[in-house]
Amino acid sequence: MRVTLIKTTIVTESLLADKIVALIQRHGSTGHTLTKVEGQGSRGVRASDWEGRNVKIETLVAEETANAILDELNEKYFEDYAVIAWLSEVTVLRGEKFLG
Repeated sequence: MRVTLIKTTIVTESLLADKIVALIQRHGSTGHTLTKVEGQGSRGVRASDWEGRNVKIETLVAEETANAILDELNEKYFEDYAVIAWLSEVTVLRGEKFLG
């Protein structure tokens, strides 16, 4: 079965990884992928040995859930931490397994 879902992608400091995973789980995400990443953005190159690499957390959820995740990220983390997030509409096979 094909289902249209929202891929929620969050790139942040590694020290927030556990908190953000808990956040997406509270909103009903049934799973996620976490990858260590590095790169350069408007603030220059990040990720020193002391800070650790940034992480990218991705989850597939319904649109309402994706919006709730972004709202809470904005409220709790955007102002004081290096966090960027975006949404992408995706078509998923076996999509029913992502809807909690």
